Amino acid sequence: MMIRDKLIEMDACEEAIMWVGDKNLEQAWNDCHRGDWMLWLAAKIEVERKLIVRAACACARLALPHVPTGETRPLISIETAEKWSDGEATIEEVRKAADATYADVAYTAANAAAYAAARAAYAAYAYAAYTAANAAVYAANAAVYAANARATAYAADAVYAAARAADAANAAVYAANARDQCRKECANSIRQIIPISNMR
Repeated sequence: MMIRDKLIEMDACEEAIMWVGDKNLEQAWNDCHRGDWMLWLAAKIEVERKLIVRAACACARLALPHVPTGETRPLISIETAEKWSDGEATIEEVRKAADATYADVAYTAANAAAYAAARAAYAAYAYAAYTAANAAVYAANAAVYAANARATAYAADAVYAAARAADAANAAVYAANARDQCRKECANSIRQIIPISNMR
């Protein structure tokens, strides 16, 4: 069965199905530019839980530069999930760290970064308490929020620059480019932690 057929069977998003086309699993895994798609697939085909959590944490770490100085909750959440994947923390410790990180509600680059960290941790918790499908969503969202943190921060910088340079149209382009770049970085990080040999 082609990977496209499997994606359809697993109810993947239409964009991912269209992108994969006639690629086989190895081609798709090596070429994919979307970390969120990769983490979703890894969880759906039940790659080892701890590898998925570790990969989600790697994605979430990409958002840490957008956390304000002195705010340690996102890093603690990521590190606690990483410790869980190494057998050095309990699920309860992971849940507490994730809940503390997820406390903020305003959507800023810093909070998108916090959400990325919390979602990476929740991927571990979901595995212990719920299903692989839920874990797939949490893990994939770590990559999404990491990309959004990058895009939100770049958009804010671009809007400021645009206000000074009278070139506001570039703000959205900068944000989109930042998000795409972060998605690629997530994908590359995931490939280092979950090689294609783990996807079979």
